[in-house]
Amino acid sequence: MTITSRSEAETRAAARQLAADLRPDDVVLLSGDLGAGKTAFVKGLAEGLGVPPEDVSSPTFALIQEHRGGRLTLYHIDLYRLEPREVGDLGLEEIVSSGGVVAIEWPDRWLDPPSDSVRVDLRATVEDEREITIARK
Repeated sequence: MTITSRSEAETRAAARQLAADLRPDDVVLLSGDLGAGKTAFVKGLAEGLGVPPEDVSSPTFALIQEHRGGRLTLYHIDLYRLEPREVGDLGLEEIVSSGGVVAIEWPDRWLDPPSDSVRVDLRATVEDEREITIARK
């Protein structure tokens, strides 16, 4: 599925729709350049799961943020600052099997993500417009 978003609100709405179908232990892999809207998309996932979106921020320095209180716990992980060899030390396999939803920014650093992950690609097409492609394997 491909969606054209012309605002952060539209990006969040697309994520809310996806969140309605997410189940425990689902992994959402978010790809896109800096500023493409990955964190805005995670805010929409949070809203769709019943987590206050204002609690969501880019976890670049914390690496992992855990958001409870919704239908499912949301784990927001940012691998931007890590090398692939460092990702293995995070214990992602344990987090993935914890019963929550795991949203991972910069997933190309994770060498062995689950094959059934939801893949979300956000690309700027023109000023203030994003193409969001969502695929579930």
